[in-house]
Amino acid sequence: MTVTDTAASKLDKSAKIFVAGHRGLVGSAVVRRLRTLGYTNLILRSHSELDLTNQSAVKTFFSIEKPQYVILAAAKVGGIHANNTYPADFITINLQIQTNVIDSAYRYGVKKLLFLGSSCIYPKHAPQPIPESALLTGPLEPTNEWYAVAKIAGIKMCQAYRLQYKWDAISAMPTNLYGPNDNFHPENSHVLPALMRRFHEAKVSGAKEVVVWGTGSPLREFLHVDDLADAVVFLLENYSDIGHVNVGSGKEVSIKELAELVKEVVGFEGELVWDSSKPDGTPRKLMDSSTLAKLGWEPKISLKDGLVGTYQCAAMNPDT
Repeated sequence: MTVTDTAASKLDKSAKIFVAGHRGLVGSAVVRRLRTLGYTNLILRSHSELDLTNQSAVKTFFSIEKPQYVILAAAKVGGIHANNTYPADFITINLQIQTNVIDSAYRYGVKKLLFLGSSCIYPKHAPQPIPESALLTGPLEPTNEWYAVAKIAGIKMCQAYRLQYKWDAISAMPTNLYGPNDNFHPENSHVLPALMRRFHEAKVSGAKEVVVWGTGSPLREFLHVDDLADAVVFLLENYSDIGHVNVGSGKEVSIKELAELVKEVVGFEGELVWDSSKPDGTPRKLMDSSTLAKLGWEPKISLKDGLVGTYQCAAMNPDT
């Protein structure tokens, strides 16, 4: 895995950059980062303006707009319940989005594309920390395999276009993310925003305790989405190779430590109770992000600072 030969020459600040999925957790962070860095020619389309599952519409968009760079952050995402309930949607919609965007980007002259995946691409029993080489070495976690298979196909599509067409398509696989614009839905959110919502609602209602499933012993890794956005721009400017790149914080926290930290940040003064009769889930999930570290990038936002900012945003936007 190598840095590009043009690493020293950053992207032109006026380059046309299409951020697909700019309203989501990741896409909105990428847009914020690009604007902070002075990029002035971002192409953004909502789902109502451009349906990425519509091949004809995507072709027309690329033929007219002709972006120079593409960051593919658009995806159908959801938790275990959603994946189990709508497996056909998760595999089909994600494959359609990826196929349409990647193929049209190549055919209409995009210089470089960055595809964003997920740590769920790795086998359920992958070695810890998980290196990039663990991909396709064992069975996937059954609860989200439909989404994972689509994301693996996206990686392989980028690699195939690089091999066959010598086209600069790269892939980045982030760890568990959190931050502004996260999904705080009571049924469909992931562990961190779910904890934040439960502690907030308990504080508002004056509840005396919050019950959390399991023992709190599993170890997890979290990365603030603004750090991911910084890594995305770094890779777009500095990396060009066939291998996908893990993007993580490199720091583990137990679910118990996380719950106590969220409790503190939210300001809930009641009791935290663990229901050890409920399952804990995977004991440990940490990504090996040494490849990215060797390229010269590292995260900057601590978990505590990131949680404070996320809660402030969530409190200001209670309907998210």
